[in-house]
Amino acid sequence: MKLLRPWLALLRLHAGRLTLGILLAVIALLASIALLTLSGWFLAACSLAGAAGLYSFNYMLPAAGVRGAAIIRTAARYAERIVSHDGTFRILERLRVFTFSKLIPLSPGALAGFRQGDLLNRLVADVDTLDHLYLRLLSPLLGALIAIAAVTLFLGWLNWPLALMLGGAMLLTLLLLPPLFYRLGQKKGEALIRLRSHYRSQLTTWLQSQAELRIYGAARRFRDRLDKTEIQWLQAQRDRAALVGLSQALLTAITGATAVAMLWLGAGWFSHDASLALFLFCALAAFEALAPVGGAFLHLGEVLASAARVNEIITQKPSVIFPAANRQATQGVRLSLHNVSFRYDNGFMALQGISLDIAQGEHLALLGSSGCGKSTLLQLLTRAWDPQKGNVIFNGRPLSEWDETALRQATSVVTQRIHLFSATLRDNLLIAAPHRTDEELILMLQKVGLQQLLNDPEGLDAWLGEGGRQLSGGELRRLGLARALLHDGCLLLLDEPTEGLDAQTEHQILALLREAACGKTMILVTHRPQGLQHFDRICLMENGAVIEQGSHVELISKRSRYYAFLQRIAL
Repeated sequence: MKLLRPWLALLRLHAGRLTLGILLAVIALLASIALLTLSGWFLAACSLAGAAGLYSFNYMLPAAGVRGAAIIRTAARYAERIVSHDGTFRILERLRVFTFSKLIPLSPGALAGFRQGDLLNRLVADVDTLDHLYLRLLSPLLGALIAIAAVTLFLGWLNWPLALMLGGAMLLTLLLLPPLFYRLGQKKGEALIRLRSHYRSQLTTWLQSQAELRIYGAARRFRDRLDKTEIQWLQAQRDRAALVGLSQALLTAITGATAVAMLWLGAGWFSHDASLALFLFCALAAFEALAPVGGAFLHLGEVLASAARVNEIITQKPSVIFPAANRQATQGVRLSLHNVSFRYDNGFMALQGISLDIAQGEHLALLGSSGCGKSTLLQLLTRAWDPQKGNVIFNGRPLSEWDETALRQATSVVTQRIHLFSATLRDNLLIAAPHRTDEELILMLQKVGLQQLLNDPEGLDAWLGEGGRQLSGGELRRLGLARALLHDGCLLLLDEPTEGLDAQTEHQILALLREAACGKTMILVTHRPQGLQHFDRICLMENGAVIEQGSHVELISKRSRYYAFLQRIAL
């Protein structure tokens, strides 16, 4: 149960509401037991009283009790549903927020080993399964214990031997059935969670990869693999349903055996008394309190498996920890990298001994073949990771001393992968600069050459992404560039900002960048030769190291590796 400790701690935050829900459930349960018990006794007593009882038997009081129990059961059940579901939704909200708050600091380093579909499944489906902890485990178990104690004390007032026999049978059932069916269902519950995750990940991949699968004729093969996983998942669900049926059948058999035993033992005490019917119907009704318990512990295996999957993420230590807010936004940026080296978790050495001094307002181009460490260097400047060796100095202070808010305000970033949110065009732009007006957004779209997006009748309210207009690779890159320029940070970190653009558009974008970055520090990653002559300095990288640096004119005049690199990419 160590896996459940963090989640049980979250339940304590709603202890009052959850306790009230359990109390109302117990009241509804006891009212249901009282209704069947009193009704059974009333019918038996009326039968024994016969016609002579019309004048001697009090019909009114038991009838009122039956009606009262029915009303109490209905009202308590209604109130319990409201309180329990309200508490459950609040728990679910807190579970999601808690999990997401643990997830965000892990990005991107600690999450690199997880697939996107798997992360989504853990955040949604596994957290949903943890919701069973209260509704299907704690509440039925505590309700059953209280009901057993209440029924035993009530019947003990009439006959202690029969009361203890019924209470003992119920308690023994409560102690034996849950562990038994937990053991039987543990492996099946874990398999169910694993197959659910595997199936949803495969389904997401299948839906997102339709074009490639059809082009290469692999759609049928991939679909067969998906169908095979689905069959295994359905079989796991059938196995669990069979165990649920077995638990109910076993509980029914125990209920019948207990009722027969009470009839046999009680006949000697109540041979001419309707009290025997009271004990019998009370036993039948009381065992209903145990109905959810056996099946509930079948879910415990799923809950533990889901808790293990979520804990696998939230118990990881963030690779980067930002200090508390302690720095104000800066008006200029100068950078120094001292002997910076970085190795990925898979052992790949991305950077080796990088040392650079970048003055405020300097425009620097990082040039090199794919995989030479250019993008990794930019990610270190945004603190996606911290270098294992060396340090990065930001305006005279270690980068690790800057709080996240101040660092994000100071930097405008265009990454290699631009994410298009399923939202309006306005929302996709305002995510970078919430204070911008519509006029500023329209002007920026025109500057980056995306004015055609405004041709939609809805203008800035046009829907993009899923269910809306999709953007080409070049349009998406310019949208990312528009976000960065609207953010207006004093440090521009641009990773292949002109990738996928035609020559004319690339020329316009580079001119826009020079204008927007005037007086600002700019680092641009590229492997294209266009516009390099306008940069203050060019650093040529190879195998994670800077092998040459200088202005375009200086490097060309030396006929150095930079010159050879330009000749090679021009071919």
